[in-house]
Amino acid sequence: MSQQPAQVTPGSPAPGRTPPITASDRIWTIPNVISFIRLLGVPLFLYLLLGPQHDVAAVIVLTLGGTTDWVDGYVARRMNSVSRLGELLDPFADRLYILATLIGFTVREVVPWWLTAALLLREAVLAVALLVLRRHGYGPPPVHYVGKTGTFVLLGALPLLLLAEAVPSIHAVVAPIGWGLAWWALGLYWAAAVLYLAQTRALLRADRAEQARSGAVAG
Repeated sequence: MSQQPAQVTPGSPAPGRTPPITASDRIWTIPNVISFIRLLGVPLFLYLLLGPQHDVAAVIVLTLGGTTDWVDGYVARRMNSVSRLGELLDPFADRLYILATLIGFTVREVVPWWLTAALLLREAVLAVALLVLRRHGYGPPPVHYVGKTGTFVLLGALPLLLLAEAVPSIHAVVAPIGWGLAWWALGLYWAAAVLYLAQTRALLRADRAEQARSGAVAG
């Protein structure tokens, strides 16, 4: 029995290919609601950690915030509900969780100050790179999987470090695992920073070359 070729209408995706996902301007989507809930967990976590010092409850909040890191993006892709707001909320929620956790852990002496300084210095370097790019008319570079993996690993390491402090009986087992993940995350974070800086340099060199060609043509 012969098979007829598939009919492709103009503008439709080729057979066997998934149509590209475009970001919408919608605000109230399920992925965005998940991101908003994640953001609400930040002040709750800081209160539990620094107020009554309910460390086990703080671990639960931090773990939920970290493990749901991928949920909003997964739901957005599966439901084709990617939004421009969501593209900003997801990394913002990640950074806010990490910043709040590092500050709280440093105050409580769960982690040493040098780890917090090393992670915050990376963020400062990237912030300067973003300012330079914006000055030349460029937006932020796309999120690299190395940096995303580093964030995921760090959000897994931090609850383990707090759990090791909260439950002394498991400290000898959980603390080495948490520190191993923390060192891994730190390496991935700085590797991603190097990649972002390389992208920034390439864009700036291309921009200067374009300006030089334009000046030569005008002259």
